[in-house]
Amino acid sequence: MTKEVFIIDPKDNVATLVSENGKKGKSIQAGNNTVTLLDDLPFAHKFAIKPIPKGTQVLKYGYSIGTATRDIAVGEHVHVHNLESNRGRGDLQAANTGKEGKAV
Repeated sequence: MTKEVFIIDPKDNVATLVSENGKKGKSIQAGNNTVTLLDDLPFAHKFAIKPIPKGTQVLKYGYSIGTATRDIAVGEHVHVHNLESNRGRGDLQAANTGKEGKAV
């Protein structure tokens, strides 16, 4: 059997699709759970394996990769439409530094 998802840490609330078959309605084994995809999913994209309430951290590889901008259901594609990423947030960096660029 070919592995279809990648989950690193038991705290993760998303899995990464590592198969080409991410069609809406497909049931995929994700850890100890079977998840039905709610959206078509491109290769290497994330989907929720646990409910993710709005405002909570999205966890991948045991680390926060961002914050849910709305409730995300199990099986739903997790991407820029429902996730505010921690990466590349220049506005957050600016808010946490003084005029001289030193941390405040």
